[in-house]
Amino acid sequence: MKKILIGLSLIGLLVGCAQDNILELEGRVAMKGSSPHAYLSIKDMKTQTSYKIQNQAKFDLAKKQNQTVKVKAVLVKEAIGPGFPAVIDVVEVE
Repeated sequence: MKKILIGLSLIGLLVGCAQDNILELEGRVAMKGSSPHAYLSIKDMKTQTSYKIQNQAKFDLAKKQNQTVKVKAVLVKEAIGPGFPAVIDVVEVE
């Protein structure tokens, strides 16, 4: 009985940790920065937080500049401060 409870606790912990990094964002896609350091970003409407999109070519998000889109993404790197936004990998575009 003890082993079952420990096993279920570990599974719950792993699932909980995996879901913490999944973000559902809705916001405007825009190019930020200046050449050669320009990057594509999305600004979430709810939190007003900007995220740098790491894999924009996979979903051809550059063509959706200045449009509002909904995406599911995985947080790759936390924000460091001004000029260094959080980095995400887009998993799905709705």
